[in-house]
Amino acid sequence: MTLKLINATEVRNGNVIMIQDEPCVVKNFDISKTGKHGHAKVRIEAVGVFDNKKKVIVVPGHERFQIPMINKLKGQVLNVQGEKANIMDLESFETMDVAIGQDIKEDIKEGDNIEYWDINGKKIIKRKF
Repeated sequence: MTLKLINATEVRNGNVIMIQDEPCVVKNFDISKTGKHGHAKVRIEAVGVFDNKKKVIVVPGHERFQIPMINKLKGQVLNVQGEKANIMDLESFETMDVAIGQDIKEDIKEGDNIEYWDINGKKIIKRKF
């Protein structure tokens, strides 16, 4: 489920786009000039939201990318088990196991209020309140 499509030349730092069916945050991009017989090329460096892997791609400027719909929801941590945390949604009171983001893994403890993202049915904890 996508919100919209954009051309590669419209990508900016901080955008979340789908690369190889994985949501990625754009960290850097570079647009080259058009050649005598060619199209502009766009070099995109991005980091996966879930796997934290760096991806570098070069595509024509008219290539289209999907921008996924991100639902930002609030929850409370019930307990932490390694890479995952059992959380309760603060609106629906549903409990679920959710992956913890790499950058906040050390800060999450029991009883914390957090924000988690739901992107195409996959969930990840992104920040602590």
